[in-house]
Amino acid sequence: MAQNSSCRKRPNILITGTPGTGKTTTAAALAEVMELRHINVGDFANEENLTNGWDDTFDSYYINEDLVCDALENLMEEGGNIVDHHACDFFPECCFDRVVVLQTDSSVLYDRFTKRGYSDHKLASNTECQIFQVLLEEVKENYPDDIVIILRSDSLEDIAKNVETLTSWISNWSPVV
Repeated sequence: MAQNSSCRKRPNILITGTPGTGKTTTAAALAEVMELRHINVGDFANEENLTNGWDDTFDSYYINEDLVCDALENLMEEGGNIVDHHACDFFPECCFDRVVVLQTDSSVLYDRFTKRGYSDHKLASNTECQIFQVLLEEVKENYPDDIVIILRSDSLEDIAKNVETLTSWISNWSPVV
């Protein structure tokens, strides 16, 4: 997946964070406001049969990351995508013009996980992931600092503010030449 943002007329944004931080809600709202394509990687992988079986421990599919990247290549080159997924290290750096890391207070996440009916193992693992900022570290290791933004996502008000912040950034975005 080799492309340059100068070829795109609209930016690509990755929204990542621990499960339960509001990635899909934020991405869907932003895509609607800005008329961009929302790609939920988990749903996309399932719809396109880009998975390698089921993980009973986490009650989810194993995503074949190489197949996902191959399947998204043309869309990413085209631009205008809001991609949401909890992992980011398999996407090439050149895919995104902005990488958003959503963070939520651990007690808020715990309540969200409980409402979703997460198993004790899944609940503990995802809570620890947030506490130890695993995804923030993953982003820092894989993307340049100047395209990364960290946003709070504890409430619907936070999500609305985040959509507003990102809408402003998209409105002012121009391709790198």
